[in-house]
Amino acid sequence: MGVSGCGKSSVAQACATALGWRLLEGDAYHPASNIEKMSAGIPLTDEDRAGWLDRLADLLAPQPVTAGEGGPAGVVLTCSALRRKYRDRLRAANTRMGFAFLDLSYEDALQRVQSRPGHFFSPTLVATQFSTLERPIDEADVLALNAMLPIATLQSQVVAWAGQQGWIGAAADPAASISSKDSHP
Repeated sequence: MGVSGCGKSSVAQACATALGWRLLEGDAYHPASNIEKMSAGIPLTDEDRAGWLDRLADLLAPQPVTAGEGGPAGVVLTCSALRRKYRDRLRAANTRMGFAFLDLSYEDALQRVQSRPGHFFSPTLVATQFSTLERPIDEADVLALNAMLPIATLQSQVVAWAGQQGWIGAAADPAASISSKDSHP
């Protein structure tokens, strides 16, 4: 989780690969109207995000394992989850999940977003993301990370944390999820 440009997609891909978990890109679940607004530099409202967060919560909900499927596996979901109420909406869907908070400065986020060719997210929205962000400093299920560290270092820290939480190994519950949260305003 974190603002646009913090590296959520890259870190999530590395973690999903290392864990053998499914990767879900939160941006892929935005309705077209949200993408249009963000492309035009218009911040999303809580109302804009509501249906999108409901869809993401549905994706995180524990799924029954069908005989012969080889057992449950976790999910890595990318989503900004900028406000606590957004994170709480996702937590309500799955109690066995946590958030990897990729923290960086406004200047670093802006530079990264400006250097992403072909992405729909307007660099003008980086400032609104920082003003919307409710830092998850008092939330027990959050691993705070310096987003400027190498991806391999971040991946290793997240995987170690997932192990400490009991989400990997013999008990890889269908509910286990890490949210490196990556979607926008």
